[in-house]
Amino acid sequence: MQGMLEGRKAVVTGGSRGIGAAIVELFARNGAELFFCHLGDEERADRLVRRIAGSGPDASHMACDVSDEAAVARMLDTATGRLGQVDILVNCAGIGGETAFTDMTVAAWDRMIAVHLRGTFLVTHGVFAGMLARGDGRIINIASQLAYKGSPGLAHYCAAKAGIVGFTRALSLEGAPRGVLVNAIAPGPVETELLAGLSAEWHEMKRREMPLRRFGRVEEIAPTALLLASDAGSFYVGQTLSPNGGDVMI
Repeated sequence: MQGMLEGRKAVVTGGSRGIGAAIVELFARNGAELFFCHLGDEERADRLVRRIAGSGPDASHMACDVSDEAAVARMLDTATGRLGQVDILVNCAGIGGETAFTDMTVAAWDRMIAVHLRGTFLVTHGVFAGMLARGDGRIINIASQLAYKGSPGLAHYCAAKAGIVGFTRALSLEGAPRGVLVNAIAPGPVETELLAGLSAEWHEMKRREMPLRRFGRVEEIAPTALLLASDAGSFYVGQTLSPNGGDVMI
């Protein structure tokens, strides 16, 4: 799969760790020039840049809270200043948090929606017009299989991810006729820090449910992003691909 993104310029939010970092690494190995953001994760972001050095064009990064409109504008100004333009956007920034609905505060609900759904809107809004003007672009939104099946203690997370699926479908109808393809990925449980933050009881319950009896690995999710970002994904419009280990069937 080497070289599938040669000459392409990509922005990845939440790119310093987890699925985002795996996508950054895979895109770099395939020739993309990269800019990624994170929420104050400078040391890990620097390590990622050093790790991928030599595998492709240089990568750069900066801190950005994707729920903050002004911060997103600054981040995208920096990104376009370094890249020239944005051909590929991966909206991967996210947070977790397990709370029974009766204990859920308005602040917790608002923060979850702000990072996942508002953040996806803000960053996408900042690049979409340019993609339309050029008649070319790929937008990949990271959702979750929980958008479809739900989970106890994660009502806010499930709602945010379901919103991303709906946003993806609607925006794809505006983008596709003008050369901008918008799709999503809905992973199942993946071994990341976000998953590690959930309770031991949740982990035990979920592993018992999984047909594979294990959680996914980030390197099992990143190739789906590569497919959607590359010429091999040129007939995908408004789709949500779901590498979930069979969890969505349970």
